[in-house]
Amino acid sequence: MLYFVVFFPVVAALIVPLMKSEQAKGLWSVIATGVTLCAMLCTAFGGFGRHYTIPFLHLYFTVDGFRAIYGTVVCFMWFGSALLSPRYFRGYHHLSRYYFFFLLGLSSTVGVFLSAELYTTFLFFEMMSLGSYVWVVQEETPGAMSAGKTYLTIAVLGGLVTLMGLFMLQHLTGTLMIADLRNACAAVENRNALWAAALCIFFGFAAKAGVFPLHIWLPKAHPEAPSPASALLSGVLTKAGIFGVLLITASILPGARNWGVLVLVLGAITMVLGAVIAVFGNNLKYILACSSLSQIGFIMTGIAMIGLLGEENALAANGTVLYMMNHSLVKLTLFLFAGVVYYSTHALDLNDIRGFGRGKPLLHGLFLCGACSLAGIPGFCGYLSKTLVHESIVEYAHLSGSAAITAVEWLFLFSGGLTVAYLTKIYVALFWQRGNHNNEKWGTPLSVSALLLSGVTLPVLGLLPHRLAEKLTGLTLDFTGGHPIHHAVQYLSVENLKGVAVSFAIGMAVYFLFIRKVLMKDGCYLVRWPAWLSLEERVYQPFFSALIGLLGVVSRFFCDLTDLLVLLVRRAILQESPEKVNRQRFNLLTRRLARNTPDAPEIIADRVSTVRDTVSRLSNSLSFALLMTCLGLCIVLIVAICTVF
Repeated sequence: MLYFVVFFPVVAALIVPLMKSEQAKGLWSVIATGVTLCAMLCTAFGGFGRHYTIPFLHLYFTVDGFRAIYGTVVCFMWFGSALLSPRYFRGYHHLSRYYFFFLLGLSSTVGVFLSAELYTTFLFFEMMSLGSYVWVVQEETPGAMSAGKTYLTIAVLGGLVTLMGLFMLQHLTGTLMIADLRNACAAVENRNALWAAALCIFFGFAAKAGVFPLHIWLPKAHPEAPSPASALLSGVLTKAGIFGVLLITASILPGARNWGVLVLVLGAITMVLGAVIAVFGNNLKYILACSSLSQIGFIMTGIAMIGLLGEENALAANGTVLYMMNHSLVKLTLFLFAGVVYYSTHALDLNDIRGFGRGKPLLHGLFLCGACSLAGIPGFCGYLSKTLVHESIVEYAHLSGSAAITAVEWLFLFSGGLTVAYLTKIYVALFWQRGNHNNEKWGTPLSVSALLLSGVTLPVLGLLPHRLAEKLTGLTLDFTGGHPIHHAVQYLSVENLKGVAVSFAIGMAVYFLFIRKVLMKDGCYLVRWPAWLSLEERVYQPFFSALIGLLGVVSRFFCDLTDLLVLLVRRAILQESPEKVNRQRFNLLTRRLARNTPDAPEIIADRVSTVRDTVSRLSNSLSFALLMTCLGLCIVLIVAICTVF
């Protein structure tokens, strides 16, 4: 059944080009993803601890709690995205291409999460990256092609650096089996080399997750990709990067304080940066993309706490996995919502889609499910995950007594407040402001089902913290290196609610005092983010342009240096041979040819000289020598064959 989960989508993808109707392709994707989801559920309920190998391909898979849960999340995300696709892509071009890589992406992403060995992980990871590039450039607009170029550049560079790290890790430990890495890495004496390998592996996974400063692809790719693909880019593919960061934290450098500090610093920067950019955004999908950047920062903070707290990491381990699940389901809900808005209005700018949600109670409620869970409102899954991660930060601040960790806690609450602010901005624009989009029919049975499946899951998990949410995260502790929660967490205690209240107060202050006063004028949203403030355009592009120019100068110097050395040797050692003068220009052959032709002897002499010079050049060339060598070998071979037979 596990093989079916991994490889059936590939077979389904090969069938897509054979279908003529776009409706048939969409329905086939729904059927294929639904069947894969059922197979994944059977695999998950079939028991943990089993290992699978494909010997001739050297692929290794396994099923444990984390892999079973996140494999199910991946298949569920693909199924939800497929449900919206037929309506969203009505009238689109190149649908065979999209659905082919859509199903291929399911196979490669499931392969990442079910892999038991890092080369298997890397193979499926690279397939996932290259296949998802097609999603980004599906529209074939200049913006999509530019975003695809950035995405592919980051993916390829990340993959090459990660592969180098895997080679180093293989050399140091003698194994890349994930189950054996913890003990193998603990036995490595050269810790500097192990750190170098871990940092190389981290580079590729962090690039896919969208961690600062490798995040530049994320705000560009998400708005350009179709909404069903954006839901997967944000909700699933970034978690493939988080999968690698978790693996390094739990298996390669477990308990390493410096590693935890590095992850914490990068997580805090990513968390705040994404939220700030989202506050300034006016495009619905751009805001959600920057929101994903910020939420990855929250998850990275939780991973840092897993490493820093060591034996006391129960809250961090459970909260981080729950945060991953929450973010995946939230982004499925919100990006599918953005897809509904786009196929109904063909616009995404908040000024153009104002009032779209008025008079649509079902859509209103489903949006609130995603927004409230993302903002961490009690009663939703996001509140549970934020509470657990926040409490782990408070716990480490108490154990370490560090003012820097207390500062991280306040950045955590501040970023949560910015999350409330930009979600309020979207909510007011779409559901309370007046516009010209009150009467659109937004739903089809499949698209409504997609939103219902994703949206309703969030309050279900949020209202059953002990009976469902904690039981699910408890199954993942072997992979994350976490410990079980030994005491019941009082989620609705005054202390935990106070953190939500602080973030909510910050969010309302930012919305009313900054967004409405600075970023709005006469009910319209203004573009205030400085156009020049782009890390890609201001740092990366000039850096690589200068690097390429420098490499060109160095290469030209060494090429010219070689020519100079040859010239010096020629002048110092070799003696110039005197130019040969053809004293027999009108020799016997020339005179005889001239008698039999009407041409002058001078013309005949020039022709003979040209032929001789050409023959001389050919016979003295390396190509002629190789040709004669091959001819000689053929003759020897023919003689040997004739002699034997």
